[in-house]
Amino acid sequence: MRTDSTRNGEGHDLRHHGDAEVRDDGARLTDLAVNVRADTPPAWLRERIAGSLAGLAAYPDGRRARAAVAARHGVPVERVLLTAGVAEAFVLLARALTIRHAVVVHPQFTEPEAALRDAGHAVDRVLLREEDGFRLDPAAVPEDADLVVVGNPTNPTSVLHPAATIAELARPGRTLVVDEAFLDAVPGEREALAGRTDVPGLVVLRSLTKTWGLAGLRIGYILAAPETIADLERAQPLWPVSTPALAAAVACMEPRALAEAAHAAHRVGTDRAHLVAGLREFAPDGLRVVEPAEGPFVLVRLPRATDVRRHLRDLGFAVRRGDTFPGLGEEWLRLAVRDRATVNSFLQALDQAVTLAQR
Repeated sequence: MRTDSTRNGEGHDLRHHGDAEVRDDGARLTDLAVNVRADTPPAWLRERIAGSLAGLAAYPDGRRARAAVAARHGVPVERVLLTAGVAEAFVLLARALTIRHAVVVHPQFTEPEAALRDAGHAVDRVLLREEDGFRLDPAAVPEDADLVVVGNPTNPTSVLHPAATIAELARPGRTLVVDEAFLDAVPGEREALAGRTDVPGLVVLRSLTKTWGLAGLRIGYILAAPETIADLERAQPLWPVSTPALAAAVACMEPRALAEAAHAAHRVGTDRAHLVAGLREFAPDGLRVVEPAEGPFVLVRLPRATDVRRHLRDLGFAVRRGDTFPGLGEEWLRLAVRDRATVNSFLQALDQAVTLAQR
C-alpha cells in the first residue's frame, strides 16, 4: 500500500465509466461492463414511477422520500439528504466542505477524485496493492487528512472491508466518506456503516440505481450528521431530485422492496460463485480473480487483456477495462455478475477470446 500525491489524472481517464463500453453500437452486445442489476427495474417499480407522472406539474416535494429513507436506516430526517445519484453527492462534498488535505483510497470509483479535482482540490491517493488482496490498512492513510474517501464493497475490486477497519479511519476534524453504493447487493448488508451515528465525521453514500436499475432516473442519498447535511443542502440547486425519482425512493424503502433486494443479493452471490468458478478454469492462461469477491462484479487480471476485451466485443460481449482506475493497468478487466446462462455463454466467448489473443 502506498501514498501517491497528484494533481492530475496521471494517464487515468477518471471520467471513463462502464456505460462507455455499451454506447453507440453497444446495444448489440451482452453487457458485463455496467454494474446495474439485470432485469430491472421490476414491473411493480415501473408502475410506481409511472403513477407519479400525473404530478409533474407541481414542484418536487422530497419530504416523504426523505422520511422513508430515515425510517429505513433508523435515523432522524435531519441526517438524510436526497441526491440525483451518488455522483451528485461527490460533487456536493467537494464544493461544500472546507478541505485542506483530501485522500482517496484506490482502486475505487473514480468520480470522487474527479469531483475533488474539478473543485480545485489537490488529491493524495492511497493505492491498495494486489499482493495484499486490495485490503485496507488504516495506518496507510496520512494522519493529517481531513477528508478520506473509501468504497465498500469497493468498485472495481469487489473487496468488502470490515466496518471496524473503516471506522478506524475516523478522527476529530476528519470527514470520512464511505461509498456504500453496492452494499445492498451484499447479503445481510454485512459491514454496513449506514445508520451509524457513533462514528465521528462519518458520511455514508447510498445508491438506488444499481440494485433497482434506475441509472437513468438518478436517485441516491447521503447519511451524515445534521450539520454536514445542512452544509451539503445549501450547495444543492433547488428541487435537485425529480418527482419520479422521489416516488422510486419511497417505493424502494418499503418492506416488500427490501425483501426483494435481500433475495436479489443472495442470487447475486450464487451467480457470482458460478462466474468465479468458471474463471478459475483459465488459471493456466494466466488469469487471476481477486478473491473473495463480495460485490455484484469481479476483478480479473490476465495477459493481453486489451486484446481479449477487443475479441470479446467481436464475439458479442462488453466488459469494463481496468486501466482507468488508479492502481490498475491494462491487464485488468471488471466483469459484472449476470445469470448462470449468460455467464456460461460469456465463458465460452472468453475461451475463444483468450485463444485469439494468444496467437
